[in-house]
Amino acid sequence: MPHYPIEMDTKPAVHSFFDEATNTISYIVKDPASDSCAIIDSVMDIDYAAGRITSDHADGMIDFVRQNGWRLEWIIETHVHADHLSAAPYIQQELGGKIGIGHEIMAVQETFGKVFNEDTEFQRDGSQFDRLFQDGDTYQIGELAAFAMFTPGHTPACMTHVMGDAAFVGDTLFMPDGGSARADFPGGDAGTLYDSIQKVLSLPDEMRLFMCHDYGPGGRDVQWETTVAEEKAHNIHVGGGKSKKEFVKFRTERDATLAMPRLIIPSLQVNMRAGEVPSDKDGNPMLKVPIGRL
Repeated sequence: MPHYPIEMDTKPAVHSFFDEATNTISYIVKDPASDSCAIIDSVMDIDYAAGRITSDHADGMIDFVRQNGWRLEWIIETHVHADHLSAAPYIQQELGGKIGIGHEIMAVQETFGKVFNEDTEFQRDGSQFDRLFQDGDTYQIGELAAFAMFTPGHTPACMTHVMGDAAFVGDTLFMPDGGSARADFPGGDAGTLYDSIQKVLSLPDEMRLFMCHDYGPGGRDVQWETTVAEEKAHNIHVGGGKSKKEFVKFRTERDATLAMPRLIIPSLQVNMRAGEVPSDKDGNPMLKVPIGRL
């Protein structure tokens, strides 16, 4: 594993915002030494049946930043989400900040550009984002040092973002009793996901881990924070020293039984564009429904 600049003595404040409609947890991460903050995995609301997009969830985060007098420096996407729309451009318009995602977004854009039959006006070079992170890239949130760790498998562009003693794992891991995310989307791979999970679990045992989703397995209350030590000991898919062979067999068989996420069609079209809704030839916001391509 590359040398990552881990700073366990720095403890940023993490404020969570749960979106019940998509079981997504978004975060505001506050630099303890300044008024700077970052937003991770924001959500834009959509009534898919009505074709209506609204901003209640994002507005709650924007209001929280404004009420505290903070300065938003980064809007981070851990990956191209397939289950909710990103609010990144809306938040950027209201608060500023740079939108960042993993460098392999270009592979995702190439794959789904074909799925949605995009024309040449759709740029497949990641230029819709302000920053494309490579493995080990560092950046600042005020005085808080952060870095991106390449953790593909769920998608080709997944990154875990580490800020002090807090790591935001996207869909690479779920809570210990939730296991891991699927790896059967185009460009996903169960073996690669296993290797990425091991990278996360090689972080210090005390590292706080923050999930992007939780579904309350077994009827428990929704949760989203755990530690590396808890995941290593108790994760039902990889904990207790489960082998890569065991994981790949289980993950592949399980994924074959799963339906597509309810919002995958609008989510991919919007999120591969950094949260912008595509338009038709007349400039009207418009989404496509590819038949038999997913």
